[in-house]
Amino acid sequence: MQLEKFTYDNKIVRNFGIATLVWGIIGMTVGLLAAMQLFKPAMNMGSQYTTFGRIRPLHTNAVIFAFVGNAIFMGVYYSLQRLLKARMFSDVLSKIHFWGWQLIILSAVITLPLGFTTSHEYAELEWPIDIAITIIWVVFGVNMFGTIFKRRERHLYVAIWFYIATFVTIAVLHIVNSFELPISFMKSYYVYAGVQDALVQWWYGHNAVAFFLTTPYLGMMYYFLPKMAGRPVYSYKLSILHFWSLIFIYIWAGPHHLLYTSLPGWAQSLGVAFSIMLIAPSWGGMINGLLTLRGAWDKVREDVTLKFMVVALTAYGMATFEGPLLSLKQINGVAHFTDWIVAHVHVGALGWNGFLTFGVLYWLIPRIYKTELYSKKLAGFHFWIGTLGILFYAVPMYWAGFTQGLMWKEFTPEGLLKYPNFLATTLQIIPMHVLRSIGGALYLIGVIAMTYNLAKTMVGAKLLANEPAEAMPLTKIIIETSPADKAWHRVLERKPMKFMVLSLIIILIGGMVEMMPTFTIQSNVPTIASVKPYSALELQGRDLYIREGCVNCHSQTVRPFRSETERYGEYSKAGEFVYDHPFLWGSKRTGPDLHRIGGKYSDAWHYNHLVDPTSMSPGSIMPPYAWLIEQKLDITTTASKIRAMQTLGVPYPDGYDKRANDDLKAQAEKITLDLKQNNIKVKSDREIVAIIAYLQRLGTDIKANKETIPSNQ
Repeated sequence: MQLEKFTYDNKIVRNFGIATLVWGIIGMTVGLLAAMQLFKPAMNMGSQYTTFGRIRPLHTNAVIFAFVGNAIFMGVYYSLQRLLKARMFSDVLSKIHFWGWQLIILSAVITLPLGFTTSHEYAELEWPIDIAITIIWVVFGVNMFGTIFKRRERHLYVAIWFYIATFVTIAVLHIVNSFELPISFMKSYYVYAGVQDALVQWWYGHNAVAFFLTTPYLGMMYYFLPKMAGRPVYSYKLSILHFWSLIFIYIWAGPHHLLYTSLPGWAQSLGVAFSIMLIAPSWGGMINGLLTLRGAWDKVREDVTLKFMVVALTAYGMATFEGPLLSLKQINGVAHFTDWIVAHVHVGALGWNGFLTFGVLYWLIPRIYKTELYSKKLAGFHFWIGTLGILFYAVPMYWAGFTQGLMWKEFTPEGLLKYPNFLATTLQIIPMHVLRSIGGALYLIGVIAMTYNLAKTMVGAKLLANEPAEAMPLTKIIIETSPADKAWHRVLERKPMKFMVLSLIIILIGGMVEMMPTFTIQSNVPTIASVKPYSALELQGRDLYIREGCVNCHSQTVRPFRSETERYGEYSKAGEFVYDHPFLWGSKRTGPDLHRIGGKYSDAWHYNHLVDPTSMSPGSIMPPYAWLIEQKLDITTTASKIRAMQTLGVPYPDGYDKRANDDLKAQAEKITLDLKQNNIKVKSDREIVAIIAYLQRLGTDIKANKETIPSNQ
C-alpha cells in the first residue's frame, strides 16, 4: 500500500526554542536582581519600577510562562507531530499561538513593574491579559486536537496523555481563578474574598505547578528520554498507573499551602492527606524514567543531554518527596513563610524544569538543523556550572529556612521570645542570601553559555523548516487485533475525545469536593459583627499596598502558635477577611506579619519607615518608598471602586460612592494633622497618607492584647 508523503513543521519548533532561550536569560536575570535586593536593597537603583515587590512577580511570570511555557510548546510541537505522524493541524494557528504568547509575555514585562497586579501568586496579570491568555490557550488546544484527529498513528502515546491533561486542567484552573470584576482597563477585584479567595488561589497555585511545570514536562520526558537513550520506556503499565493516579491526586493537594490559617480544618486535613499520597505517583514517574536508562549508563557518561535528564529526574524525585514532607503539619509549622520553601521550589524549577529544558534543547536544535552541536565541551561546562549553581542556590536557602523557622519559635528559659525583634533573623541569614545570589549567577552563566553554543550551531547550518516524512493513512492501516488491544486503556488510547473528557472529570472531582462546601456552607466563614468595610481612604491605600507588591514580603495572617501570638498578637479569624478582595495572606515572610500592625505604631513612625526604613529599623533590607510622598493619590477611581465592592456584597450604604471622596479627604486631613504635630509636613492628597491609613486599620476590628506585643519588633 502506498505511503502518504507529508512534512513536519520545524520552523515553529525553532521559534519556540529561540523564545525559550531569550526569555530564560531575561527571567533569570530579573531573578538575580531580585535576589541581590534581599541583602542590598539599593540594587533597585532607586526606582519604584524595580523594587523587589514589583519585580518578584515579573521574575516568576518570566521563568514560568515565558521560559518554561515556550519550552513546553517547543517540546509539544516537535514530539506531537512525530508521535502522530502528522504535520500540525494549522500553520496559521501555530503562528498565532507563537506570536500571541510572546505578546502576552511582553505585556507582563510592561504591566508588572508599573504596578498593575492582581496579587494572586503566579496569576498576577490583570483581566485584559487573562482574556488574551484564554484565547491563545484555546488556539493551542484547537491546533493540538486538530492534529490528533488527522493522525496517522492509531494509539496515543503516553506523552500525549500528559499533553491532553495539561490542556484541559490549565484551562479550568485559569478560568476559575480569573473571576474578576473589572474596575478600569488595568484594575479589577476578585469575585472571591478572604478564605474563599485563598482556597481558590492555592488550588490554582499548587496545580499550576502540577499541570504547567510538571505534567507537560513528564510528557516531554516520556518522549525525549527514550529517544536520547535509544531504549523504550521501562514500563507501559507503570506509565498508566503514573498518569491517572497523578492527575487525580494532585488536584486535591492545594490546601497544604494554607495550614494553620483560618481555612476550615477539614480542608487543611484533606490537603495533607492527598499530599502524602502524591509521593507514590510522582516517584512512579521518576522511577519509570530512570529505569528507562537501565543498561545505558555508559551512554549517560558520554552524552551530556542524558546527564541533564538524569539530574532533572533526580531533582523531580527530591522535590516531589519534599512537597509531601512539607505538608505535614509539624514540619509546615516550622517551614512555612521561610526560605526553606524557596529552596524547595527552586530545586524543582532549576533542576527539573531547567535541566530537562536544557537537555531537550541540546538534543533537538542540532536535529532540526541537521548538524552537530557546535561545542560538546561547552555543553559539558554548562552542565557542571549549572549543577554547581543549583547547589550554591539550594543549600544556603535550606540553611536560611531552618535558621528562620527555629529563631522565630525560640523562647528563653523565662518564657519570653528569645528574638522578639524580627530583624534579628533577617540580619542572621544575609550571608545565605549572598551565597544564593552566587548560585543564581553561576546558573545564569551556564544558560548564557548554552545560548551561545546553540546560536553558533544554528548560524553554522540551515534549518530544515519542512522535514519530509511518510506514513500510511490511519484509515488504511490493517489492524490485527490481539487481547492486549482490547484492554480498556488500549481502547481509550484510540478515543482522544473520550480521553480528554475522562481527564476533565478526574481533575474536577477534587476541585469540587474542596471548594463547594466552603462556598455553599455559610458557617464555614462565620461573620464577626465588629468587622466593618474599609473606609474609602483605606481601600485606596490597600490598592497601593497591592501595587507596590508588599504582599511578596509581608504576610497578613497570624497562625495560632504561641510564638506568633506573642510576637504579633491575636491569631487571625476567618471572619476578619470577608471584605478582602483579594486576600493578602502572603506566602513568605521576608519582613514581619502585618495583620495586627494597626494602632501599634504612630502615623509618624509609618511615615518615616516608608521614607527611610533604616531610620526606624537599623539594618532593614526594605527599600525606601520616597515616591509615595511625591505622587498624588488618584481619587477619580474611588466611586467606581466603592460600587464594585457593593456589587461583590460589601455592605457600603446606598449612595456612598457619591460621598466617599468627602470621607476620604476628611480622614486624610486627620492623618496629615497628626503628622504635622510630629514635625512632618506632607500634603493630604499624597499616596503615603492612604497607605498609612490602611496600615493603621489592619487587625483593629478585633482588639489585640497589646501587652503581648513587644515594642521593639
